[in-house]
Amino acid sequence: MTGYGRGQSGTNGTQFSVELNSVNRKQSDVTVTLPRELAELEPRVRDLINSEVSRGRLNVVVAFHTCAASQKVAIDTELAHTYFAAMRDLQAQLGAGGEVSIDAVLRAPGVVRVPEEPVSAIEAWPHIEAALKEALVSLVSMREREGKNLAKDLIRRLKIVRETLRKIRRLHPAVLKKFRQALKERIEKVGLELPIDDERIVKEVIFFADKSDITEELTRLDSHFTQFAHHLRKAEPVGRTLEFMTQEISRELNTLGSKSNDVEISQCVVTCKDEMEKIREQIQNIE
Repeated sequence: MTGYGRGQSGTNGTQFSVELNSVNRKQSDVTVTLPRELAELEPRVRDLINSEVSRGRLNVVVAFHTCAASQKVAIDTELAHTYFAAMRDLQAQLGAGGEVSIDAVLRAPGVVRVPEEPVSAIEAWPHIEAALKEALVSLVSMREREGKNLAKDLIRRLKIVRETLRKIRRLHPAVLKKFRQALKERIEKVGLELPIDDERIVKEVIFFADKSDITEELTRLDSHFTQFAHHLRKAEPVGRTLEFMTQEISRELNTLGSKSNDVEISQCVVTCKDEMEKIREQIQNIE
């Protein structure tokens, strides 16, 4: 699922920031980018993220900067004297007028330095943790909104499938009658005179009825869809559970289609399988 989040936290003039962005992916794939001096914090960052996000490709960027007002400035006096003397010598050689100003000396490379303050990973972690939690709140909120929209689409498609299964229930009792009538017509066509209650005909009808009975498949499908809807309403991650249930539903539909022996029912099964394929694709994006 897609999402974005950003958080900030800092103290003593150092500000830490964390940016998160996620895109759809079936498995969890977290990439963490940390400043070199904070690399040891990567396991902590991953643990915190994995506690909130279980699916998707997630990029994490941790950065920090020191406020200018808190930075200590150092002036290399010896180097400044060297620049100043060199500038005066050059001025004399060129016969140039004017004065060598302090601004010119200060702008010379290396005269003014801002020493880099070492960053302690131990001291930095509480601020990175706070920034990461803030970013995760935004990310999860965005993913939840997307999840609700996906859930609405899944519910709509499930409704289509369940209505189609109800139609199959209505059609199924007529399948045996159609077979009995077709068998009778075939017997008459070849010129045989057999009563409809002939033992051989009865056995054939019973065998067909047993082979084409889809009651168990319809019952299991009803149970699967009830559980599917139940899990869809849960607040916890259910993507993998729904993925498994979708596989089970598709398996039952395949069995139902192979046993139906009826054109109309076969067309209904195709409709169900088409909707289930769309549901399967959407579930890949659900956490």
